[in-house]
Amino acid sequence: MLRHVLRFIAVTGAIVAAACVENAPISPASNTITASTNSSSSPQLSSVLNSAQSYIIDFTGNSLPADLDAQVASAGGVVTSRLEQLGLAIATTEDPQFRSRAEKMRGVFSVEPDLMLQWVQPERVVEAGAGSPDVPAEPAATFGSTESLRRAQWVPDAIHAPEAWDLGARGAGARVAVIDGGIYNAHLDIAPRLDVAHSRSFVPGQPFNFDQARDAQGVCRLNDTFWHGTHVAGIVAAPGNNIGTVGIAPDATIIGVKALHCGSGSFSWILNAIVYAATPISEGGAGADIINMSLGATLQHQQYDPLTGKPLGASGAAHLLAVIGKVTTYAYQRGVTVVAALGNSALDLDHTNDVVFVPAMSPHVIAVSALGPVGFALGATNFDRLASYSNYGQSAVDFAAGGGDFALPGNAFCSIPRNPPSAPPIVTNCWVFDMVLAPCRSTGTLVDRYCFAAGTSMASPAVAGVAALIIGKFGRVGPAEVERRLRQSADDLGKPGNDDVYGGGRVNALRAIQ
Repeated sequence: MLRHVLRFIAVTGAIVAAACVENAPISPASNTITASTNSSSSPQLSSVLNSAQSYIIDFTGNSLPADLDAQVASAGGVVTSRLEQLGLAIATTEDPQFRSRAEKMRGVFSVEPDLMLQWVQPERVVEAGAGSPDVPAEPAATFGSTESLRRAQWVPDAIHAPEAWDLGARGAGARVAVIDGGIYNAHLDIAPRLDVAHSRSFVPGQPFNFDQARDAQGVCRLNDTFWHGTHVAGIVAAPGNNIGTVGIAPDATIIGVKALHCGSGSFSWILNAIVYAATPISEGGAGADIINMSLGATLQHQQYDPLTGKPLGASGAAHLLAVIGKVTTYAYQRGVTVVAALGNSALDLDHTNDVVFVPAMSPHVIAVSALGPVGFALGATNFDRLASYSNYGQSAVDFAAGGGDFALPGNAFCSIPRNPPSAPPIVTNCWVFDMVLAPCRSTGTLVDRYCFAAGTSMASPAVAGVAALIIGKFGRVGPAEVERRLRQSADDLGKPGNDDVYGGGRVNALRAIQ
């Protein structure tokens, strides 16, 4: 992933939030957010957005001074978070002169605003209804084939996951941290694989198992029925339990690490989440083998701090890039494979030299583009076309996987049978079946609902799931070996070698575990 590092070095701009998941194709201009976009009907999140300004203090080296609290207090602030092993601290202040004073502290490399960004855009989601807990098991059948909604799941088949399952490779022993919004821990296709004890929230005032999302007007919905992190977690590891859907690594363990609410989150929440996920349990962390981040933001020049409206400065993005790079490198050094969505802005990242999409293009991160069929319910079998919204570029993409699409226009209805065949079929607009089906939150106390959604957010957990199959089969071999096996086993589509759509190829679960 050297090309990611080279792109990092080239960028010296400011930050603008970008589409990362589940939305119609979005022009680059529409990705810019302002302070008003971050308004929320959530009282907890609003209080955070309206509180005193926080700053990320990056010290030279990988340690913090012993008198950090005293130094920050002298500059007019209060330390609210520290990443001791990385030389990073977060401080909060109401003093407008704090930054200039903090920059003069001993050993400080940079002091930058802890920006609050929209890392996940409003979703295009269609509910599929409930699973069927009473589906009879068929031991002789292919693993997962009797799940109630399995026939509407094209992603496992597109990457040859069922063949891997039938060889016994199902991700047992692999731990996947889903850094996202809240995860609905009561869902029947989430609860059996969720490590509640090590799940955690870094969003002030919000538990790990609660979330909301924004509507098309940017307002945080009070009664959201999707929960992005739940959908992502289900793609990774929904178990084979004859209820609804099956994940790519159905025996892997999920750890919910909440760093977003309503799709928004501060840089410090993301940084803390990555470090926590990558730190071993014996040291107080989550002990993840894999981190999935279906979230992202675009860094480019001549933009502004979306919270204050002020210019970030020529070196601001470069400093924040360095901070993100510190954290993703830490995860790599702790033996953790990091996978991230590449974004949904249809950007050719090979020809936007002043743009980097993070964290997907951060050092030691596997960046994933999205593929999807057009007309799956009508018999289409080309699962390897680039999704209409997916970012792409040889300098950016590491691997590709199914993320779904919504490019087939019209109001025609199609149906796909459930299991057992006597159950009512799934009936919806034909184009909906081209998206990805996975668990989601619903209203009230319902625990068995599923939704269709599309985005690189859906492709990233598919790759994370294949990584979990590798670790389940070969043990904790480390991120370099996981990526080598992914690359060696991927189907080399498009131009031979690394290309702008598939990167190293579309992942192949069967070949990855052989």
